[in-house]
Amino acid sequence: MRRTRMRHEEAIHEPNMTPLIDVCLVLVIILLVSTPMAFQSSIGVQRASKAGQKAAFTAKSERVEITLVSPDVVVVNQNQIPRSSLQGLLKPLLDASASKLVIVRCGQGISHGAFVSVLDDAKACGAAQIAVVGG
Repeated sequence: MRRTRMRHEEAIHEPNMTPLIDVCLVLVIILLVSTPMAFQSSIGVQRASKAGQKAAFTAKSERVEITLVSPDVVVVNQNQIPRSSLQGLLKPLLDASASKLVIVRCGQGISHGAFVSVLDDAKACGAAQIAVVGG
């Protein structure tokens, strides 16, 4: 018996590059969209550890406490001030503080944007640590 080999005259000799190019372009678009998000300021959240809960509290003169009462009014170390003058008051307080610790509380009905803008102001004024306290 003789084996006959089938010849395909119309065989594909070149790979189809269109799907590969499509996938590469999608990856480029995803990277272009996600790269600016990676460089935006973010809020790192850490849960209190057991040792941190047992540690003594920092003296009140060493920390700055900010409470958001409304989007236009904040309380800094029990002094109520307009939101627009927060940076002017916060910068000297943080310069005088050795620990540069800021504790932020938020009242009911405060928008997320107002809360994050206060955190950004504290960071811009030189806060080394920012603690968010609930309630």
